[in-house]
Amino acid sequence: MVPRALLKCRFAAIGLIVLSTPIHAADYAGPLFDTHLHYNEEAWNCQERSVGPPQASSAPAGGSALHEVKSVGASCSGPHSPADVLARMQRNGVQAIVANSRPNDGTRALAALEQTRQAGVTVVPFIRLYRNRADYDNWFRDESIYEMVQAEFARGVSGDQAGPYKGIGEFHLYDSANAKEANGPVAKKLMQFAAQHQLAVLAHVDDAAIDLLMAHAPEARLIWAHTGIGGPPVARVDELLARYPQLMGELSYRPGLTCEGGRSTPGRPKASEPLRGAANDTQGASVGGHISAPSGARCCSNIPAAS
Repeated sequence: MVPRALLKCRFAAIGLIVLSTPIHAADYAGPLFDTHLHYNEEAWNCQERSVGPPQASSAPAGGSALHEVKSVGASCSGPHSPADVLARMQRNGVQAIVANSRPNDGTRALAALEQTRQAGVTVVPFIRLYRNRADYDNWFRDESIYEMVQAEFARGVSGDQAGPYKGIGEFHLYDSANAKEANGPVAKKLMQFAAQHQLAVLAHVDDAAIDLLMAHAPEARLIWAHTGIGGPPVARVDELLARYPQLMGELSYRPGLTCEGGRSTPGRPKASEPLRGAANDTQGASVGGHISAPSGARCCSNIPAAS
């Protein structure tokens, strides 16, 4: 199982540090906390949209810690069953995940399966705003999204790792500079809902949206997904982190951090300048092999452990 101290680190279980010389992910052999994992429907079901989420089959495990799984109501399974996903996590040392999926069925399935805990993986469930692909570009003007989040939060996750959701997101905002999206009523209500219930918010946005979202709920805990992916200078990122103590960064799937040969991009943080709350991600670690997880990163300490 994941050491309890690991889970009590608020998305900073493993710091992402960009080094000035090339290294490989294999250089770090310790446990990983993947803070940005989508288990979307196309991964577990070849028919979008199916009747239900993946379920554990009644077949015996045959000595393995993982059962085979199938999708309820589907005539075929997708390329990555829970058994396949958990086996990949075990091979790569992933012991905890922030799961946020389209739809939320995928997250609930991973949390519910006994095999997930048997694989040594703890699920920290987030409520994603997307029921389908159309919601990516429309959630901020759709009141039913807010209603769905409320219902999902009241429901929680059941099964082996039953308990409450810990956050909201990931969600995307593509036109935040003119305030049409981040300043809308749905975004405002979601930020205030998150603050009220002490839920973290995982937002894939630009730097302008950070200010707009935090204005709705200054006490909210906001995680800037793929921090700075839109290209703001490091000084702007530093400014936002200083302005909002509750703001954290994560560098998953983040291009532009290194140049050819693995050297740090000029003006980007170096090993001595860890990003507050940054956390490792198996997706990011597999791209380019230039992301490491030494012990120098700051660790925030008040996210509740997964139930």
